[in-house]
Amino acid sequence: MSNINNKSTINKVVLAYSGGLDTSVILKWLQDVYDCEVITFTADLGQFDDSVEGAAELAETRAKAERLGIKHIYVEDLREEFVRDYVFPMFRANTLYEGVYLLGTAIARPLIAKRQIEIAQEWGAQAVCHGATGKGNDQIRFELGYYALAPDIKVIAPWREWDLDSRAKLIAYAEQNQIAVPKDKRGESPFSVDANLLHISCEGKVLEDPATPAPDYIYQRSCAPEDAPDKATLVHIGFEKGDAISIDGKTLSPAALLTALNQLGGANGIGRLDLVENRFVGMKSRGVYETPGGTILLAAHRAMESLTLDSGAAHLKDDLMPRYAALIYNGFWFSPERQMLQALIDESQAHVRGEVVVKLYKGGVSIVGRTSSQSLYSAAHVTFEEDSVYDQHDAEGFIKLNALRLKLLASRNKGT
Repeated sequence: MSNINNKSTINKVVLAYSGGLDTSVILKWLQDVYDCEVITFTADLGQFDDSVEGAAELAETRAKAERLGIKHIYVEDLREEFVRDYVFPMFRANTLYEGVYLLGTAIARPLIAKRQIEIAQEWGAQAVCHGATGKGNDQIRFELGYYALAPDIKVIAPWREWDLDSRAKLIAYAEQNQIAVPKDKRGESPFSVDANLLHISCEGKVLEDPATPAPDYIYQRSCAPEDAPDKATLVHIGFEKGDAISIDGKTLSPAALLTALNQLGGANGIGRLDLVENRFVGMKSRGVYETPGGTILLAAHRAMESLTLDSGAAHLKDDLMPRYAALIYNGFWFSPERQMLQALIDESQAHVRGEVVVKLYKGGVSIVGRTSSQSLYSAAHVTFEEDSVYDQHDAEGFIKLNALRLKLLASRNKGT
């Protein structure tokens, strides 16, 4: 079993702990292999809903850590910070990775990494640990975040160190150490799930063949579009400085607003996505994502910008967006270039305020109205009727000047 860290220098480690089988095994493995104190950190980013079942799942996460002898257990509700400081800034850019992916997993990792480092500094821990595999993007996202915030921190990545390289070995180790193995985890699990308030993603196993349609049971946050109501739902979304602040006239906190949009979108079959994406580590992977609230929010925000944002600013944002999306996908949230782009994006949002009316119907999101006190839309200029503000003769010189280089090029080519 290889190990890149000097175990003797590590007596405390902060583990990003989900409470699932993998991180429970990692917790015990850290105690056995590193002989160190483990502090667990569980970030509630919306994967635990407010139902009785959600509360019980959250309580069980804490109880699992207690049964493994953990004295310092952090379980924190970070939903508001997650949406306010990570999701909303990203949505100001209309961010899509490879044209379709709303980055629900990628945008959660910087916040988890930040809190791990803060806890490590509070307790004088020499190391932090995550449960991401050596094949995926999350190992990069976590570790770039760690090093950006604490350049001397030691990172423990068990999937790159241990010899528990199969599901059977993982379960055997769990059973040897009296770690409960959920029944659905015995043998081969059907697929891997990551969830937060922005999305649910599923990868692996039954989804590994991109030619095979995803089974219906994959979807957890939305109904099938064909099963959605036959009557459309109209939603009024209010904006201020580029951020959504209200639904149907009711002001809501960031997390409450995204929760409400998830419910509206899920009930109307909104936000399902089946894609093959290019991972940063070089391979392609197939994933199935549900982002109902985010899908609505993206459409509404673009509609609000269409009314209030100057064309040059809007087109520049569209040019920069793929670069911004790649920075988030690849784990560079704390990089200076992402922060520079964010400053530009935020500056563009000063006048993006007003209300958008969205129609939800059987998986589709349609914009049916938009109003703003900051509107740049001038009915006097665009009317097809008689007006006194635009001289159509001006267009002739504009066209000739723009055509000059094309005429010169055509004349040269004709001569050859």
